[in-house]
Amino acid sequence: MPGGVSTGSEVPALRIRLDDLRDARIARFLEEHLADMRRVSPPESVHALDLEGLCRPEIRFWSAWTHDDQGEALAGTVALKRLDDGHAELKSMRTATHLRGRGVAVQLLAHALAEARTAGHTRVSLETGTQSFFAPARALYARHGFVSCPPFGDYGPDPASCFMTRSL
Repeated sequence: MPGGVSTGSEVPALRIRLDDLRDARIARFLEEHLADMRRVSPPESVHALDLEGLCRPEIRFWSAWTHDDQGEALAGTVALKRLDDGHAELKSMRTATHLRGRGVAVQLLAHALAEARTAGHTRVSLETGTQSFFAPARALYARHGFVSCPPFGDYGPDPASCFMTRSL
């Protein structure tokens, strides 16, 4: 269905927008994200940001939405944290459970990388988990040019963290 929520394996049409994080649906979505991170990662290795953390001035946050005859539905989120003039960190990359494996993350990642380029960044890095839960994310990032790297920014060595980076 053009512009609607996908019912099969096709990639859903998304509207990605810079978001101010005031929508209660986003707060619930991010709470689910944090709950997943806390469920699969040791407490000291949970680096996901909560709603307050995502509202900091160095972070830009986007939400992706699908539409159908029942209205608007949140499909996913992504954020960029400015580390310095040339370097940004990918944060809060998440796809709604019922849309996983259908291209939402690819669209969000492409959007974030384009926004990073527009902002003048020449490098984007990320931290994700080493547990099997994160294997699809690591594979996605590798398919899109991210390679392993040492800890960056304020991160230190952590056996539960995988650090990746790519040039733009």
